Amino acid sequence: MINALTIDVEDYFHVTAFERQVAYGDWDSYPLRVEHNTERILDILDGFSVKATFFVLGWVAQRCPRLVREIHARGHEIACHSHMHQLVYRLTPQQFRRDIFTAKRVLEDICGEAVRGYRAPSYSITARSLWALDILVEEGFSYDSSIFPINHDIYGIPGGKRFPHEIKTMAGAIKEFPISTFLLELGGWRPRVPIAGGGYLRLFPVALIREAIQRINLREQQPVVVYFHPWEIDPSQPRIRSGLKSRFRHYLNLQGMEHKIHHLLERLHFGSVRDVLADIRPACVPEDQVGAGFLKQKTAQEVIKWS
Repeated sequence: MINALTIDVEDYFHVTAFERQVAYGDWDSYPLRVEHNTERILDILDGFSVKATFFVLGWVAQRCPRLVREIHARGHEIACHSHMHQLVYRLTPQQFRRDIFTAKRVLEDICGEAVRGYRAPSYSITARSLWALDILVEEGFSYDSSIFPINHDIYGIPGGKRFPHEIKTMAGAIKEFPISTFLLELGGWRPRVPIAGGGYLRLFPVALIREAIQRINLREQQPVVVYFHPWEIDPSQPRIRSGLKSRFRHYLNLQGMEHKIHHLLERLHFGSVRDVLADIRPACVPEDQVGAGFLKQKTAQEVIKWS
């Protein structure tokens, strides 16, 4: 089974963990490291003959257009990671529309191809911002990969579906590839464990992540989405003073991340989100199987599951 490999192309100072320390107006004063780190990732993927989806920040694309063209020229999918990396649920619908319109136009002008995929900064499409899905459809996106079906202090829809599905909005249908979780069996308790990558890949032993992905592929017959950021393979990046929790989330085990990426690429099969979704066949699901997070929404309800 082919799993989706995704890279969120943003720099170390863009992350939500440092939003209190780094103002938007100061971004241009920080040295850019995203271009070199992303080129290293491209070389790694070439070595394994793997194609991926790169969710590129519009702000980065404006300053590094050559990088976007290089990603596209090497056969990878270009997708949108917003323009200014702002949490969706803190924006008004008008601000969100303006942000994704700007980013989508910048990316398409550079790569000369329609951009169909979107991922929200810090997975911030939650139960209170599902209205964003309607706007994504209206702005020409065909799939989203922003919903994390867990409990978290920044993101998450705990009752959301765990695997790719289609969501019907007032504006039309959009495919959703939620961030992957492993269902742990502990007697009568079945917690969802995040195993999709990023900080979780840096935190957990890579062998456990690999085994969880393989079990999902074999036992549940479903693809997994794996993600990471260019700054996660850069242990020498400048340090930003912040609180203990933010430092833990951002700097934990940076030195071992590249080895873990190699480990997964050597042992699992990966492709772009576009290619993985193209291989999935839709099937209907009763409304009572929809996640609790979606049942509360009037503007976006799930009607189709993919198997």
